[in-house]
Amino acid sequence: MSSILDQLVDQIEKLSSELTEALGDPELASDREKFADVSRRYSRLEPAIGLAAKYRDAAGRVLEAEELLTEDDDTDVRALRDEAQKELDDLGPLLREAMLEPDPNDDKDVLIEIRAAAGGEEAALFARELLDMYSRFAGNRGLATELMSTSEADAGGVKDATIAVKGAGAYSLFKHEAGVHRVQRVPATESQGRIHTSTATVAVLPEVDEVDVKIDRNDLKIDVYRSSGPGGQSVNTTDSAVRITHEPTGIVVAMQDEKSQLQNREKAMRVLRARLYEKAQSELDAEMSAARRGQLGTGDRSEKIRTYNYPQNRLTDHRIGLTSPLRETALSGQLDQLVEALQAEERRRLLEAQANGYFQ
Repeated sequence: MSSILDQLVDQIEKLSSELTEALGDPELASDREKFADVSRRYSRLEPAIGLAAKYRDAAGRVLEAEELLTEDDDTDVRALRDEAQKELDDLGPLLREAMLEPDPNDDKDVLIEIRAAAGGEEAALFARELLDMYSRFAGNRGLATELMSTSEADAGGVKDATIAVKGAGAYSLFKHEAGVHRVQRVPATESQGRIHTSTATVAVLPEVDEVDVKIDRNDLKIDVYRSSGPGGQSVNTTDSAVRITHEPTGIVVAMQDEKSQLQNREKAMRVLRARLYEKAQSELDAEMSAARRGQLGTGDRSEKIRTYNYPQNRLTDHRIGLTSPLRETALSGQLDQLVEALQAEERRRLLEAQANGYFQ
């Protein structure tokens, strides 16, 4: 039997015992929030508990058959041993998958921040197309979108934009979009037909409630000013735009799309909470693993998670080596195949880490 699987089954049985004992504690029953949390953990563990019981039973039958075979090499006993061993082999992957810890943010709403990076006007146009792509994909999946902020650029592009996507599993669908996206195409203004390369960066943040992130109002510097459009011209006669600086971290969020200062402040606080939560999560990840997760990179052309090649009508995700037709998939918001492949790769990596003994 696999020693790693034995350890995994031991872990499941230990957790089951601890949770069962906790659920029977009268003091826990008086704390509704803690009782609900333990109940959820036990419910999530139940499939693994059933698989662990089957594993123990099959392992016992293998051991019993092996002992009998040392006394007499009986064909029927050998067949029973082989059948039990096959059951063990089949249970292994199921046990590993059942014990994968779900990302606690997967069911949250999500904020997507898109910024034009290298490439000037072309980068801004590409950022606009990414914004449209994500909005279409969200709509195709029945999710609601809310435009939080945009900073318009010339020729119809955007310097940066933030959208909120709301609905069950929103974060799980978009979290792998974080990183540098590269576009290769011939700009409309290019008379020689040369292909230009531009980039845009995408950050993906789970949206969190006030209870998830406590913000001391004394740590905030809040400035108000008149909103402006492309080229810096004023588009409002009142000080409705809001800039919030979280002084301990230096994080700055500015909002100006709403006509009301109160609405802009509310949106800015939503984004600030998400960024502070992401910062705390990243610091926790850094403590637990040397491979700290980074979303944006520098935006340099050489960095990329995905390339959108217009002349060849090809989209390539460099993390998983997946290539698909650009116009028929990404540009029309048909990202399902790509998202499913990225989710499968995430599970594969988690299972690989678990197999190497990092499942605790």
